[in-house]
Amino acid sequence: MHIESVDLFYLSMPQVLDIADGSQDALLVRVRAGGHEGWGECEAAPLPSIASMVCPMSHGACKPVQASVLGQPLNDITDIERIHRLVRLHSFDLLQADHTLSGIDMALWDLMGKKLSEPVWRLLGYEQSQPKMPYASVLFGDTPQETLEKGKRAQTNGFRAAKFGWGPFGRDLQTDIAHVQAAREGIGPDGILLIDAGTVWGDDLDAAAARVPILKECRATWLEEPFDKEAFEAHQRLAALCGPVKIAGGEGSHNAYMGKHMIDYARVGFIQIDAGRIGGITPAKQVADHAVAQGVTYVNHTFQSHLALSASLQPYAGLSGHTICEYPVELKPLAYELSRNHLERDANGQICAPDAPGLGITLDLDAIKRYLVDVQVEVQGKVLYRTPQVD
Repeated sequence: MHIESVDLFYLSMPQVLDIADGSQDALLVRVRAGGHEGWGECEAAPLPSIASMVCPMSHGACKPVQASVLGQPLNDITDIERIHRLVRLHSFDLLQADHTLSGIDMALWDLMGKKLSEPVWRLLGYEQSQPKMPYASVLFGDTPQETLEKGKRAQTNGFRAAKFGWGPFGRDLQTDIAHVQAAREGIGPDGILLIDAGTVWGDDLDAAAARVPILKECRATWLEEPFDKEAFEAHQRLAALCGPVKIAGGEGSHNAYMGKHMIDYARVGFIQIDAGRIGGITPAKQVADHAVAQGVTYVNHTFQSHLALSASLQPYAGLSGHTICEYPVELKPLAYELSRNHLERDANGQICAPDAPGLGITLDLDAIKRYLVDVQVEVQGKVLYRTPQVD
């Protein structure tokens, strides 16, 4: 069979707020081939990704992503990696290409899983889907009291771990101390506490180091993204200061090389990969394999729909020693309503990548229609993209 169509759907909440919440809009990808259909989701601003899919060729190494995807043979999973190589070769200078490829790659795996009646994790070579312990992923409150209440809600709702990130954190030391203390109090003495700085310190080692004492005192398991993703030396030096508090990072990786470099040069203790940014499930699995070889714990990253959540679990679904997973609990209605089914916690408070074919998530087409943004891209009178039909 050959890839017949790749459709991109720009969805958005009526109002998008200036907060670090990636569930406010979405770019869904639908791939059709040989009577089969697969879905994926990009973690990227929708409009630039649409442009990277359809833009006119700038030169031989800056072609639109669709030039390397449409019409390509898709007969087994090796074709997915071959398509990856084509996109990276022909869209070398198109920096949005990996983000756009992420959703396409997910959709290709979803399609192949449905065609072969197998879950994606089995196609990746795993014998079973191991249970993961989800952590409630929330933003810091505007005040320590709000952070305390969020922690209490997570504990009340049965989460044994919670991550607090972004918001006001990182700008004032005393305020940060109050927030970390509130987070610890909220989730209780036995809860697993995770802190996300959202790259707020750039490469300022002193600013990050000033928070280490309170992180140790409150027994934080990790400090996530203290620096820009390229600041390897700062990551390495901070890791040496943190002792039992590990450094986590990698969500900003746009390809497998970047993810591996976070392990090899930034010395992270937890490598967090977002399948919606790195290029999809294919490179995420490569990083997971490297993490295992280097003794680093792999963790998914996602703050989007349960379609994206399922995709993020696939690369390490079969790894028994890598058990913690991000589980967004403050999703906007758009992200939650996109799918008819969701990855719900079991009686032990754990989740697994679905056993169903593909990604195991059924999209709600009516919900997609409700949030669909009407877009047309036109160059010199020629329409390069128009919002496709949802059917």
